[in-house]
Amino acid sequence: MKHTPTIRAELDRYLQQEGLSMTEFGHIAGMNRGAVSAIVSGNKSMSINQLDLITEAMGLPEGHFYDLFIENFIIDHPPNMRRIEPFLFRCAELGKLDAIRRVVGAIMDNLLYSPKLFEIAEELLSQGRNEAALLLYEGVAETERYQHSERLAVCQYRIFMIQVGDDQSRNHKAAILFEPYVERLDDLEQLDALKDLANVYRSLRKWDKVDEMARQMRAKAEIQYSLQHQEKRKFLDDEKRTRGPLFGYIAYADLLCASVCEAQGDYQQALQYTYAYADLDWVKEDDEDTKHWVNLFSHWAVGNTYVYKLLSGEISLLNDYVEYIVTTSAANENEKLSKLLNVIIAANQFSIDVDDILKRFETLIATFSQQPSSDDMYTRQVIPDYIAWFGYELGFYYLHRGKYIDGFKYLMNAMVKSHIINNETYFINCMGLFVRFQAHAVPETKAEYFNFIERVWENNVQKNGTFSHRG
Repeated sequence: MKHTPTIRAELDRYLQQEGLSMTEFGHIAGMNRGAVSAIVSGNKSMSINQLDLITEAMGLPEGHFYDLFIENFIIDHPPNMRRIEPFLFRCAELGKLDAIRRVVGAIMDNLLYSPKLFEIAEELLSQGRNEAALLLYEGVAETERYQHSERLAVCQYRIFMIQVGDDQSRNHKAAILFEPYVERLDDLEQLDALKDLANVYRSLRKWDKVDEMARQMRAKAEIQYSLQHQEKRKFLDDEKRTRGPLFGYIAYADLLCASVCEAQGDYQQALQYTYAYADLDWVKEDDEDTKHWVNLFSHWAVGNTYVYKLLSGEISLLNDYVEYIVTTSAANENEKLSKLLNVIIAANQFSIDVDDILKRFETLIATFSQQPSSDDMYTRQVIPDYIAWFGYELGFYYLHRGKYIDGFKYLMNAMVKSHIINNETYFINCMGLFVRFQAHAVPETKAEYFNFIERVWENNVQKNGTFSHRG
C-alpha cells in the first residue's frame, strides 16, 4: 500500500532538522505554540491561512504543500466547505488550476455541493479569475447534466462566455454547445444570451444563425417589454435585469437583420430594417439612459443608411459619407473602423479612387491593427473580424491600383490576423490574392510570405500529431 506523506510529518521533520522548538517556529510563522503543537500532533486540522504561514516560515514557495493539503484533508474525507472554499480562492489567486481541478473531481459526485461551488465560481468570475471559475462551472455542469436546471443553463452560459476568444473555430464550437441551453435560462437572461450568440455568429459570418438569433431575441424582447408596461405589474428586482434597456433588444434585432441583408446583398431590405430601428417613437420611457440609447440607435441608423445606399450604387454619396465620418470623429475607434471599412468596400466594388480619403485618415488607419479590449461580445468578436477584413480590402485596393508595397503590407497584416483568429475564409482569400499578384512582390516580401506559410503548416501538423513521418 502506497504511503501518502503528510504536511504534519513534513513540518515535524523540518523542526527536528533545524533544531527549532514549536515556540520558536510559531514565532517565525506568526502562530502561537498551541496551534503549532495541535497541528504537529494531529489533534487539529489546519486552515489554508495556517498552511501558508507554515510554508513561508519553512522558506518554501507559495502553494508548495497544496497537493498534500488535498491528499490530507479533502480526498477520502467528508467535504468541509468551510475549509474548501478559502482553499479554492487561494488556488485561484496563485493560478493553481490543477489543484482546483483535483478538488472539483474529489467532491462533485454529490449534488449537494453544486450550489456552493456555483457561488464560488460566480465570485471568481466577478474577480476576473476566469480560468479558475471555468473549472468550477464545468464541474457543476457535469454533475447537473441530467437535472435540466436553470443553474445548469447559467453554467453553460458562463462556460460559453469564458471560452469565446481569438480562435473562431473554437468560438463556433462553443456557440453550438451552448445554444441548446438558452431556453432554460431566465426569460431576461435569454435576451443577453441570444445577443451574445448573434454577435459570435456575426463574427463567423454564419448569417442564417444571426438571423435566427435576432428573430428569437426580438420576439422574446417584445413579450418582456409588453409585460414591463402592463398595469399593476411590479417589474423585476435588481438581480433580474438585462444588461441594457428592453427596447434596445428589439432595436438591436432589427440592426442584426439589416446586417444579414447587407451580407446577402439585399441593400433595400437592409434599409427597411434600418428605418425600423431609427424610428423609436414607440418607446415609452423618457429617462436619460433611454435617451442615450435612442440617440445611439439613431446615430447608427444615419451611418448605415449612407452605407446601404452607397453599396447599392449611389456613389455620389461617398463624399457626404466621409464628411459624416469626420463629424462623428468623437465616436469610439470601433465605429471608425467599421465606417472606413465601408468606404474601402465601396471603392473596391465600384472601382472608386479613394486615395485622398485614405490619406486623410492614414493616422487613424495605422491604429486598426490593435486588438480591442472589452467584455462586450461585439467588441471582442466582431471587431477583430473587421480588422482582418479591413486589411484584406485595403490590400486588394492597393494591389489592383499597382501600389504593390502598400498592398502587400496590408495583405500580410490581414493574413496574420486571419490566422490568429483562425478564420479560414479570410486566410484563403489572402493567399489567393497574394498568388494573383506575386509577380509584383519583391524577394523580401515573397520570403516573408513563404516563411509565414511554412510556420503555419508546421504548427498545424504539429498540433495534429503528424509533424514528422520519419523515424
